Amino acid sequence: MNDTFDILIIGGGIVGAGAARDAAMRGLQTCLVEQRDIAFGTSSRSSKLVHGGLRYLEQGELSLVFEAVSERRVLMDIAPHLVVPLGFLFPVYKHSRRGVFTVNIGMWLYDGLSLFRSPKIHRNLSPDEVRREEPTLRSQDLRGAPLYYDCATDDARLTLENAIDATANGAVLHTWTRVIGMSHDAGGRVHGVRVRDAHSGEEREISAKVVLNCTGAWTDMTRALAGQAQPLLRPTKGVHIVVDRRRLPVNTAVVCFHPEDGRVLFAIPWGDHTYIGTTDTDEPVDPALVAASSTDVAYLLNAGNHYFPGANLTAEDVLSTWAGLRPLIAHTGSASSVSREHEIVVEPDGMLTIAGGKLTTYRRMAAELVDRAVSLLKLSGQVRATRDARTDQRALPGGVGWPEDDDRGRVVKLIQEAGPVDEPTARLFCDTYGMRGIEVAARIQENAALGAALVEGRPERLAQVDWGVEKELARTVCDVLIRRTQLYYRDTEQGLGAVDRVADRMAGLLGWSADRRLQEVMAYQEEVARSRSWRATSGSGPSFTRPAD
Repeated sequence: MNDTFDILIIGGGIVGAGAARDAAMRGLQTCLVEQRDIAFGTSSRSSKLVHGGLRYLEQGELSLVFEAVSERRVLMDIAPHLVVPLGFLFPVYKHSRRGVFTVNIGMWLYDGLSLFRSPKIHRNLSPDEVRREEPTLRSQDLRGAPLYYDCATDDARLTLENAIDATANGAVLHTWTRVIGMSHDAGGRVHGVRVRDAHSGEEREISAKVVLNCTGAWTDMTRALAGQAQPLLRPTKGVHIVVDRRRLPVNTAVVCFHPEDGRVLFAIPWGDHTYIGTTDTDEPVDPALVAASSTDVAYLLNAGNHYFPGANLTAEDVLSTWAGLRPLIAHTGSASSVSREHEIVVEPDGMLTIAGGKLTTYRRMAAELVDRAVSLLKLSGQVRATRDARTDQRALPGGVGWPEDDDRGRVVKLIQEAGPVDEPTARLFCDTYGMRGIEVAARIQENAALGAALVEGRPERLAQVDWGVEKELARTVCDVLIRRTQLYYRDTEQGLGAVDRVADRMAGLLGWSADRRLQEVMAYQEEVARSRSWRATSGSGPSFTRPAD
């Protein structure tokens, strides 16, 4: 079976999904192939922040900060359900490397680079005000703290909604479809790929006028398929740990400098949980197998206990972890100093590769990449004109119809009116699906069985499985439990109690055999076990080992 497209995108992370949306909205025949699920890699394993990046300001990367804070405003407009203002507290202590006055100057510069369009302008808190805001934060030698505002997001959902909108505009998406080879014309230029379906084993050719490599941490592996041996990336590993909010209650995202090496990390509120991250270490590992180590967990617990001395966190408090590789451009120096700027490379065979960058600037990166692809198509006479994509103006699916006054409570009420769901479930649907949560709730109204809880006492519902399969490209149990419902991270048993129910439902929807159903259950159990493998080498309590630069 042969398919021919204007643009073929390899990689279903945030940049690939954003490029597919952009290209499709320009009217280009677009195809995206992803070897696993949408947002399988780094795009579901970030710090889940849309922010300018204060540390980039300190490093003098003003253009990167300006670009990021500008994109923050755009994403708040097109994805108001997913990109939500969050206060960040920057505690300054007696021995901090920057005093309150210097930090305040930096905050004014940060607000200024956003043209004073931050969710709120920063303000300076006295030590007493800090104690009222964050009563569990270390107060010894505290000199004060600016409170500034960036945004939290659901990175996997942001990626998924770009992919969904790409399909709504005519793009063709194939997940669990691995590129196994490149096709070249007589002149040596790439004109397509050979792919294999991960589940059926079926192979086929997909042809395209331009091929875009948006594979993130897999960039150099994809380039190798095209014969490019010189590495472009220096991947660094970022790890986060999740604990119960009752063990570490924070009202704002608290900016921390690790007590041993001074690296910036955060303690971030996440519903009923708090997560701490991130690490930044060189990690020569298959991106699909990257996981937290006992050293990573100890490093983060050490920081948490330093800044919140009453918490007394131990390894037993860690409910879940996630780890991903940042696809950063190769650079000398420490891992933390590697630039987050992106780069577009035109390979000798004509394939376009994009690497580097950050979650916040994905839309602009995608637009720049598609601009480059269109230029190549026009030079070769294969495309005459395209329409404006206007990806900065059209809302993502869950944001269509969102209240102009950003009244999230009104959306929750609309969801409750659409179906018999309680307030926690309606709020979950609102935060997860935005306005489309009304449609998910309506399914429960039509079929009461879909209102069953996936895990007793939690708000996730069986209707979300159907919605994930029918509307959100989910093909495996891991897709549903890890990236569609996130029970893998949020449930105390990481969704193991729901795996059979989810597998049964998906088997009925997708026509799985008994063997395939069993494989899906085992694959999820193995994924949970791998995420917990760090426990096998952890001691009775956290100890610090400095990660290598």
